[in-house]
Amino acid sequence: MKMLSHSAKQTLSRAFCLSATVLCLGVSNSAWALFSDDEARKAILDLRKSLATTQLELQGQIEKLKADNAELRGKIESLEKQGEDINSSQKTYYQDLDARLGNFEPRTITIEGVSGIVQPDEKKAYDDALKAFQAGNLKKANEAFSAFAAKYPKSPYLPLTLYWGGNSKYANKDYAGAISQLQSLIKKYPDHPRVPAAMVTLGNAQLESGSKAAAKKTFAEIVAKYPDTEAAKDAQQLLAATK
Repeated sequence: MKMLSHSAKQTLSRAFCLSATVLCLGVSNSAWALFSDDEARKAILDLRKSLATTQLELQGQIEKLKADNAELRGKIESLEKQGEDINSSQKTYYQDLDARLGNFEPRTITIEGVSGIVQPDEKKAYDDALKAFQAGNLKKANEAFSAFAAKYPKSPYLPLTLYWGGNSKYANKDYAGAISQLQSLIKKYPDHPRVPAAMVTLGNAQLESGSKAAAKKTFAEIVAKYPDTEAAKDAQQLLAATK
């Protein structure tokens, strides 16, 4: 076998060393690259885990805030309901107190434009008389209205007492009594809102008692003074029917 020269041996030796160096560098770079990818993946996984934990914590906090808000809203609604109940109770209490005081103390009130002092039990006396009339108990109604007018001559209920008392007498065919009572109402309270209707009943009472001329005059006066009222319409028909 032919032996290599010294120069060839040196060249071969250098080539081997260079190849070995390149191989070592290649292995070292691959290991470093592998190490870097693992660390990056671990960092990403850790970040994802941290974000998931944070999201769970935030979600928990949001749910707690919702629960707290619902509880607070319930308390507010409960307080509002309690406030409404208290206001209602106070209103009922003061209304009841006012009603009870009204049974013991005179009060100033206004009824259909007429003001005056109402004595204890005065309204009840008027209401009882009116209920008797509405129930058709004319005798009781006449007595009650007459008693009221005698007992409370300055009552703000007096115009209504005269009005309903006159109608009660007319319904009971006491035409003279009806005429007297209704004329008293018209004279004492000429601007009272019941006057037009009272004049219609007055005219009918005059007509029923045989005073046709007086009745026609009353009906004509209603049409002239109160042209845009239901009373005027009724009076016009009665006037046309009165021969």
